[in-house]
Amino acid sequence: MRAELAGLREQALTDIAACQAETELEAVRVRYLGKKGSLNAILRGLGGLSAEERPAVGALANDIKDEILARIAEKASELASDGLRRSLAEERTDVTLPGRARPRGHTHPLRAVEQEIVGIFVAMGFSVAEGPEIEDDFHNFGALNFPPDHPARDTQDTLFLTLADDALLRTHTSPVQIRVMRSQRPPLRVIVPGACYRRDEPDATHSPMFHQVEGFMVDEQVTFADLKGVLVHFLRRLFGPETGVRFRPSFFPFTEPSAEVDIACSACAVTGRPTPGCRVCRGKGWLEVLGSGMIHPNVLRAVGYDPEVVRGFAFGMGIDRLALLRHDLDDLRLFFENDLRFLGQYPS
Repeated sequence: MRAELAGLREQALTDIAACQAETELEAVRVRYLGKKGSLNAILRGLGGLSAEERPAVGALANDIKDEILARIAEKASELASDGLRRSLAEERTDVTLPGRARPRGHTHPLRAVEQEIVGIFVAMGFSVAEGPEIEDDFHNFGALNFPPDHPARDTQDTLFLTLADDALLRTHTSPVQIRVMRSQRPPLRVIVPGACYRRDEPDATHSPMFHQVEGFMVDEQVTFADLKGVLVHFLRRLFGPETGVRFRPSFFPFTEPSAEVDIACSACAVTGRPTPGCRVCRGKGWLEVLGSGMIHPNVLRAVGYDPEVVRGFAFGMGIDRLALLRHDLDDLRLFFENDLRFLGQYPS
């Protein structure tokens, strides 16, 4: 057995010295030292040796194994060094070749529409405010005149958190209106963009996270005519100077009177009348774009204002919906799937 081990050692060292690549070196290691390798095959015969001879042969086998492993490590280092030398000697970099072009990122289409909306209102003298996305019941509902039994407070609509008894993800950007009015005195002209959250299943027109722009104005002589003037100017800046705008009576807990605001369907405007089966407005001729109204006296009282002295208006719109209209799309999920083939069509 000693002769077999000596022969294995000599052959293994010869094969290691002849290796020209790391793959060949690994094959040698497996052939001699692997589970089914030559060394283990020889060691299976240890049982046939005498008790006196067995320890000496076992020690010899371990010494040979250590020597082979050490030589493999040395050879691997040599091969790596040789490869680096060849690379440095043979490879050249042509600095005159053009560089690799990397695609440039740009503003997300939702963010771009948000920035355009905010820019229009800033040009009208509005300031921009932001607030926390984790809110409490008072700012999200109570101060906005939502009654205790209002459906919006239910868990099927609102995402409540375990941080505190009344912690929730804000369902609209209106809580920032409350925070601003509680910390500042009129006159106020403020626009509030931001993300909102509701318990909705994602589909073509709904998302559990969406984006809104809230706006409000408070002063001593604010009227509904001011509200109409601001919103008509905004919508015609956003959709074009010939855009038709109409106000419809509606109801919101935090405004009185309240109005939904529609714009004329751009597709139907080509023919001058509602088109049956229109893909954009479904033949109605009008598209709802935002809600608005005069700030409810109870809201003014909740922030410490006297509704006999000051009045105001407020409005809110979904950025996602406006982006769909601007880009003539019909599926909200396109904005959130992060498909670069889609997003690349809307550079800033």
